[in-house]
Amino acid sequence: MSGLLAGKRLLVTGVITDASIAFSVAKLAQENGAQVVLTGFGRLSLVERIAKRLPEPAPVIEVDVTNTEHLASLADRVREHVDGLDGVVHSIGFAPQSCLGGGFLDAPWEDVATALHVSTFSYKSLAMAALPLMSPGGAVVGLTFDATKAWPVYDWMGVAKAGLESASRYLALHLGKQGIRSNLVAAGPLRTIAAKSIPGFDQFEDAWTERAPLGWSLTDQEPAAKACLALLSDWFPATTGEIVHVDGGYHAIGA
Repeated sequence: MSGLLAGKRLLVTGVITDASIAFSVAKLAQENGAQVVLTGFGRLSLVERIAKRLPEPAPVIEVDVTNTEHLASLADRVREHVDGLDGVVHSIGFAPQSCLGGGFLDAPWEDVATALHVSTFSYKSLAMAALPLMSPGGAVVGLTFDATKAWPVYDWMGVAKAGLESASRYLALHLGKQGIRSNLVAAGPLRTIAAKSIPGFDQFEDAWTERAPLGWSLTDQEPAAKACLALLSDWFPATTGEIVHVDGGYHAIGA
């Protein structure tokens, strides 16, 4: 077996369609020698169908990251397919419609709490559920959208991503003693299912395609996926608490 991730065992969340960043991560990971286990929730049959489009059909386990029973049994259910984990990919985010599209000032706490639970707290929850399967050298990698700025229409999801970025740094702090790394990839806008749920998302599309120094494809998930693979690999052994921007350089350019 050869490749950047030869022999690695990965848990990949967030595969909904083959346009998902997570699908590209799983596909490239397999092509680079990794064993992959997928998670799904709510639309499990859809995830199972998409899993068959990978180079090697991947097993799918049900995981609701807000369900303590699902998290408590995660390690045992993963062990049915692999004997341990070298990496976990967190590609999970959700916010009720009231939290997006300009409703920042009106969104009720109950909806905001849902967004924070699913999109932020779950990063720690998933990592801790997988921790019994991991050993020194392992990595947790999540996906964010640059939370250093307030973006039109992104609203409370932007707050949730800011929390995710902070949570990753704290996870890096607390898991570092066990040799586990935590890093994020900040991807530019992509036409995924998640993006389509954001009213006014085309504002991001227009800005990125016009201003990113390297240019930007709204339909190419591979650049972000490749960054995830690099962070999961052994080539970043001393990097943790980091955010790698994969956005064509847009974040570096002033207004």
